[in-house]
Amino acid sequence: MSRDRCEVNWIVETPDADAVTGKVRWDVAHSIWNGGMLILSLALVPFFTTPAAIIVGLGLTGAMLLLGHSVGFHRLLIHGSFETTPALRRFLIWCGTVAGMSGPIWIVKTHDLRDWAQRQPKCHDYLAHRRPMLHDAWWQLHCRLDLDHPPEYDLARLEQSRFIRWLEKTWMLQQLPIAAVLYLLGGIPFVVWGVFVRVALTVHGHWFIGHLAHRRGPQSWLVREAGVQAHDVPWAGLVTMGEAWHNNHHAYPGSARIGLYPGQSDWGYRFLQVLERLGLAWNICLTQDMSGRADKLKPASNSSKSRPSPPAPQRSQVPAE
Repeated sequence: MSRDRCEVNWIVETPDADAVTGKVRWDVAHSIWNGGMLILSLALVPFFTTPAAIIVGLGLTGAMLLLGHSVGFHRLLIHGSFETTPALRRFLIWCGTVAGMSGPIWIVKTHDLRDWAQRQPKCHDYLAHRRPMLHDAWWQLHCRLDLDHPPEYDLARLEQSRFIRWLEKTWMLQQLPIAAVLYLLGGIPFVVWGVFVRVALTVHGHWFIGHLAHRRGPQSWLVREAGVQAHDVPWAGLVTMGEAWHNNHHAYPGSARIGLYPGQSDWGYRFLQVLERLGLAWNICLTQDMSGRADKLKPASNSSKSRPSPPAPQRSQVPAE
């Protein structure tokens, strides 16, 4: 099936789908996981911290955010913004699982439900991050939304992969080999910072940036007929590997480059450029490949700069396989 890279990839047209009516329920597994990682971090960090452990923990956090969450899950698995070799594809998706938010199928469904709902004229407060910060934190980190009439998914391409199914079933257990290696290298402090702190920072940081990106901040574009608009979070552009330029992403969701304008750091795209030069990434989707988006966008009234169109970066030519 041909898919539009500018739209949600894993949801199919469902005429009676409703993005508004539903109930927020406690998600036991994710609540225990997210809360447990935070509690263990707060309890153990005062007793098991060394300079080396901090460096390892923060370094692994950045690596898994870059390779896993930003490139492996978001730009590759969810949006299909580039292609790569089967082995590298599996490695990047594994890194996304090790980042610690959930398994690949859960991430895909959660992401696309939110993207789909925000493009409707109206959607549930859960999907729009409309509630106050602490309320939204409880909802996003410890609960799920069960819509009365949700859209349907076409996940056959994911579910036919034994590798993807295995990661989905074992996503929590994927931390165990990481913990074992860290323990051998640096003992308990490495495990505390390299697993507990890393996962807690990733999970809670992801929610926090997502909350801000739908509440306040600079905007260049508005998506026509969308009930929820996005904002950029400039101070977080570097630490999120480019994901914080969320207004750009709403405007051009299929683009492998998210930091579109001068000064917008995007390490995820820089990493893809390196892969492209090495012949390990190709068919990279950029804004100039999305001519159809122009009719769906209009300049934001509070845009600080005149941005009639995003830049068209030069790309190296990658030979066909």
